[in-house]
Amino acid sequence: MSPDNVRAAWRELTRTRQLVRVPGVYDGLSARIAQQVGFSAVAFSGNAVSASLLGMPDVGMLGMSENLEHVGRIARQLDIPVICDADTGYGGVLNVVRTVQEFEAAGIAAIHIEDQVTPKRCGLLPQGIPVVSQEEHAQKIRAAVQARRSPDFWIIARTDAKSMHGLEDAARRGLAYVQAGADAVLVMGANTPEELRYVAGVVRAPLVTVIQESAPTNQLTDAVLQEVGCVLALHAGTTRYAAVQAMHEVLSTLHRDQHTHAVNHRMASFEQYNQALGLPAWLALEAELLKPMDGTN
Repeated sequence: MSPDNVRAAWRELTRTRQLVRVPGVYDGLSARIAQQVGFSAVAFSGNAVSASLLGMPDVGMLGMSENLEHVGRIARQLDIPVICDADTGYGGVLNVVRTVQEFEAAGIAAIHIEDQVTPKRCGLLPQGIPVVSQEEHAQKIRAAVQARRSPDFWIIARTDAKSMHGLEDAARRGLAYVQAGADAVLVMGANTPEELRYVAGVVRAPLVTVIQESAPTNQLTDAVLQEVGCVLALHAGTTRYAAVQAMHEVLSTLHRDQHTHAVNHRMASFEQYNQALGLPAWLALEAELLKPMDGTN
């Protein structure tokens, strides 16, 4: 999809401020399957890309260029918008400027930038997550907003402050980031209806939430999320968790039995795999391009 079409699709998707549930994907195949089953957008988390590209946990090892190259080339093959985790913006305010310019030019529809210290780590880990000052991150958000070319390119401000500073501090940070120009706010750790209602009352701006496939976030209904003004519910780990479980089961069976007879029903056929990749469309395009030109033998 061209950047102009991405912006148009994203603008239409977010125009009504209605809730959109977005699956987290990690590579081209998972993104294509999400598109084929009907999702209107996909999201790439730093955790997912770190796992896919490096086989490493989300502990700050992934760089901007690796993330951008991976996500950008996949986005060019999709017909739906892509939301991308841009970690901390990969440095100070000048790094944030370049980050925004590069991701926007790559056709990404939205990025979220978090207020963690460097090196950052997965915000879902149980230990406390250190954060920079509110003012420092507000400056980053202001730099990001000023750097974008189109107002349709969303800057989502994420705060991880709740784990060490509490919900009230995290909500105040969210408000400050909105005042710096953020289009929406993601408060990591605001996981219950009561917490989200509190954040919504302070921030008074569109919210983004991360849905884990476990309580309490997997119990958040559309009605509750819509009530608090949540516009994006990111199911960040769904495809990764499914893939890990399926691959572990199939590979363990192969290793144990030296064949996969017991788990054949868990695997797609070769034909289904090629359908997921859009092979028929590529072959049809090739056939069309190889047709003899008018006036030739």
